[in-house]
Amino acid sequence: MAAREKIKILILDDEKHFTEELLEFFVNAGYEAYESNSVKEARKLLDKQRIDLLILDVNLPEINGLEFLIEVKEHYPEIEVIVVSGQGDMDTVILAMRNGAFDYLRKPFRHIDIQMSLERSHRFVQLQQRLKHVEEKNSLISRSLENKINRQFIGTSQKIQEVLEAAMTAANYSEASVLITGESGTGKENIARIIHYMSNRKEHLFCPVNSSAITETLLDSEFFGHKKGSFTGASFDKMGFFEVSDGGTLFLDEIADMPHNLQSKILRALEEKVITRVGDTKPIETNFRIISATNHDIKHLVDERIFRLDLFHRLNTLHIHIPPLRERTEDIAPLLEYFVNLYAVKFNKQKFRIDEEVISILSYYEFPGNVRELKNMTERAMILCKGNTLGIEDFPVKIDMKLIPGRQLMPIDLKAKEADLIREVLRNSNYNQKASAELLGISRDALIRKMRKYDISISKTEV
Repeated sequence: MAAREKIKILILDDEKHFTEELLEFFVNAGYEAYESNSVKEARKLLDKQRIDLLILDVNLPEINGLEFLIEVKEHYPEIEVIVVSGQGDMDTVILAMRNGAFDYLRKPFRHIDIQMSLERSHRFVQLQQRLKHVEEKNSLISRSLENKINRQFIGTSQKIQEVLEAAMTAANYSEASVLITGESGTGKENIARIIHYMSNRKEHLFCPVNSSAITETLLDSEFFGHKKGSFTGASFDKMGFFEVSDGGTLFLDEIADMPHNLQSKILRALEEKVITRVGDTKPIETNFRIISATNHDIKHLVDERIFRLDLFHRLNTLHIHIPPLRERTEDIAPLLEYFVNLYAVKFNKQKFRIDEEVISILSYYEFPGNVRELKNMTERAMILCKGNTLGIEDFPVKIDMKLIPGRQLMPIDLKAKEADLIREVLRNSNYNQKASAELLGISRDALIRKMRKYDISISKTEV
């Protein structure tokens, strides 16, 4: 077995004796360490060397350490930062933690203090390394492709592998239109991105458009562009979706919700690959590919004459259907493992164990929200769980227990857990009500009402 890669540490402090002392300590402790006495030096090192942990002094001559912390977290979000300073005022501590610091130590500190902080960070880095291992083990696509689409494609079932094979075939025929069908939350845009970035169009734009989100008054302008002065508010020339997708891919999500009057215009643009901006007479050639997606039964809509038959045939040159998660239960375990590791890193929690019954019982759940629902319920379970083992009680799902041999469960009272969930989310969000509301999937006003209902208050000492 290959040896585990050493944790790499960078010490940034303008005091040479401080960085030299810490460097010697880290090397003797078995870490791979680097020192820098200026921000300029540190930037160069960060550009050429992978760093896991940064020891950062707040009081730097060139730039405030907290400003550099923000810069590091923006460009290298995977790096964990321990902030050190001779001034230990609470405002600085709070700012450092809110801006992404892992820990804060006040100078002078003992080696045992930095070692304890490092051990916490070390465990965190190990979580990151384990997450990468899970991705590599269960992801069906290469790391370079994952980076391009900014997503993973996790699964082990034969059905999901067939979907990927169909996507690879579609990528080889970059002029053919592709229709992707599947329930909400199955990952239709993931497949569209995979097709684009595996094709010879990958160097050009992938342009995602929600067909139902554009108002009818702006349809022509958004898709075909317009000339300056062509209507009130047209203060400049604008390229439409067809034009900006030249050489690339136009992804039309929720295609079944497209207004009927736009369907004929889309069909003509598809057939001729020539468009004209609103208010202009000059035809513009554009070489785009359309990938469309829907969670509706589009054939039924064609029969009902809600969707044009000729456009359906034009979009449906290649058809890829993504089965719902309930039809490929083999993918629940690798997806759950991936999400657990993902949120362990995000919430800075130690290694979690998944109780064996969780997988077996979840396999009987319908998952109306598919992979997206599994991701959201895992996030909530990680927030609520008090220990380091996720049990079925952490996944409040409604399952017909008669379907599970030899297993009877008491119903879970969601209201009883709501107050605990709100308190835990507030703590994890540093008591930021807006961030907490977004995580809970409710409005800020709704969160405030629930806080009043359960008598949840945020004292100054908590903040």
